[in-house]
Amino acid sequence: MRKLALILFFVLGLVVIAGAVACQPGDERGSEYMPDMAYSQSYKAFAPNEATRTGITLQRPVAGTIARGYHPFHYGKGDAEATRAGNELTNPFHANEPTLARGKALYQIYCLVCHGEQGKGDGPISSKIPPPPSYRSDRLMNYPPGRFFHVITMGANKMPSYATQISPPDRWLIITYIRAQLQGQQDADPGSLPPMEVDATGSEAIPSPSTPGAGGTR
Repeated sequence: MRKLALILFFVLGLVVIAGAVACQPGDERGSEYMPDMAYSQSYKAFAPNEATRTGITLQRPVAGTIARGYHPFHYGKGDAEATRAGNELTNPFHANEPTLARGKALYQIYCLVCHGEQGKGDGPISSKIPPPPSYRSDRLMNYPPGRFFHVITMGANKMPSYATQISPPDRWLIITYIRAQLQGQQDADPGSLPPMEVDATGSEAIPSPSTPGAGGTR
């Protein structure tokens, strides 16, 4: 009984203290326990900082560091690099109903305005710029999927880079649609790539950027 009484007395004491702290008179701010934890000192990015070796708060990343969500694209600009990308990059998507439907939607958002609905280079603004070549031209018919990925990522001629607007998986979806529907190409089955996951809707899920051949961002 004595032990129980001590516990009750301790709890009652805590309640009384909490009530006293919380109920300050008038508009006075309530007392705080360990205010140094609630209001720890912070530094602005370029403010002096005695705790760092360089004396400033913002530190350069360690060599080789990759930012969260960023996936390197190991190809430069130019025809030689575009050719190398065409030889080395593999489209992770199969041309089936869900991938073609999503690829078409993305194509209509980003590409149709210049390339036209059928990819003939006759989009609504093509007359205001040097029109792009038709996807049915001999040159573009010989482009492998990886070269298209390079063009979308790095840009080519008058076409700017779309790396910041279109994610790598979405670039491959657009390429899948162009190859199958606008060029009539029958690309080889990726074969060595792992099967795509199926989401709750029954559609094939977009592979993660770590999927082989999925490319990357700039």
